[in-house]
Amino acid sequence: MKSIFTIIVSLSIITAQAQRLPDRIYSSTINGVKLFQQNNQFSQPILQLNTGDQLELHFDDLAPYPKNYFYTYELCNADWTPANVSVFDYLKGFNQMRISQYRVASIASMKYIHYQVQLPERNAMPILSGNYILKVFRDGDTSKLAFTKRLMVVEKQVSIAAQIQVPYDNQLARTHQKLQFSVEVKALNLMSPQQIKVVAMQNNRWDDAIVNKQPVFIKENLLEYNGEMDYLFQAGKEFRWADLQSFRFESDRIAKVERAEEPYTVFMKPDQARNNFAYINFVDRNGYTEINSSESVNPWWQGDYAWVHFSFNPPGKQPIAGKSIHMIGEITGNQISDSSLMQFNSLEGAYTKDLLLKQGYYSYAYVTKDKRDPSISSDLSLTEGNYWETENEYTILVYYRSLSGRHDELVGISTINSRFGR
Repeated sequence: MKSIFTIIVSLSIITAQAQRLPDRIYSSTINGVKLFQQNNQFSQPILQLNTGDQLELHFDDLAPYPKNYFYTYELCNADWTPANVSVFDYLKGFNQMRISQYRVASIASMKYIHYQVQLPERNAMPILSGNYILKVFRDGDTSKLAFTKRLMVVEKQVSIAAQIQVPYDNQLARTHQKLQFSVEVKALNLMSPQQIKVVAMQNNRWDDAIVNKQPVFIKENLLEYNGEMDYLFQAGKEFRWADLQSFRFESDRIAKVERAEEPYTVFMKPDQARNNFAYINFVDRNGYTEINSSESVNPWWQGDYAWVHFSFNPPGKQPIAGKSIHMIGEITGNQISDSSLMQFNSLEGAYTKDLLLKQGYYSYAYVTKDKRDPSISSDLSLTEGNYWETENEYTILVYYRSLSGRHDELVGISTINSRFGR
């Protein structure tokens, strides 16, 4: 009975997490969703308030005919729960906008409709800083949700000074990276440090972001976050890659391409555990995906799709006891969910996953997750290994709520690279 109860509780936690994931695809025909700063696919969807900053939203509908897609914004708090603020208070203009720009795939063997829009549009402009969930739906009906994506609007009111250090603990010095920073809050009417919330994440991964840590020291208007165990991250290794910019030319990581049926099926070379391999320095994409094609003029509506077969061979070709394997990176939505979960194939002796992917360059890694306790953070040590030399990108988000405020304002963002910020 105790085991049954544990399973029920675990399933309830997983279900609740799935329901509130800010990044989620609800329609089976939607694919290739990308939201990034204009002309920069390797960027987070961040806008600076009252500037000309623009984001690009791209997605494909694998249906043979155009549909009426609309979008809206939902203001959230620092933990991505809905804010208690009326839409009329955080949006200037209309609260729904139709996506009118689309193109029919012209030369791709797989037919789809590509939609795109530049955000924010003049007639639907966020006017408050904070976290937002972009909701895309059909026919002006929010119950026909196609997908959601998170974005952030910042009004810079604080300055952040950050650096990456080697942990003092000898047991962690070779495997972890320590993020240490201070926040200057002179511009805020701060009565208590409890009004400040800080989120720190590695490589745009929200699933293992560190939240709700309090400053260790307060010096007048300076909050110092330098606790020895507060902002420790597994260093991991440089991300693996899949170069799918061409389905005719087989790049170094492709084992074979089956072209008998369309869409093609691409078999990637099996991946091995790298935790016992020496660290190798090479330029990676830190989990980002780049939609690109070497065979077309515009990859957004001319790039093709293929089923891509990934496999991870565990030691001894046996499943890892008590652990599930997840494939992380933008390729699976930068989150631990059903979309990232791999299945063990006893015939191959490997964890496998088949993804329908558009031509491009993908970076990814493997992590383990405890099956019995989903609240335990994902682990890189069994699949990738952890080496302090690894180049990682860290983002610090500072939120503030005034005494009369009804939501968490985003008042500061800083990004630091572990290689150049030591």
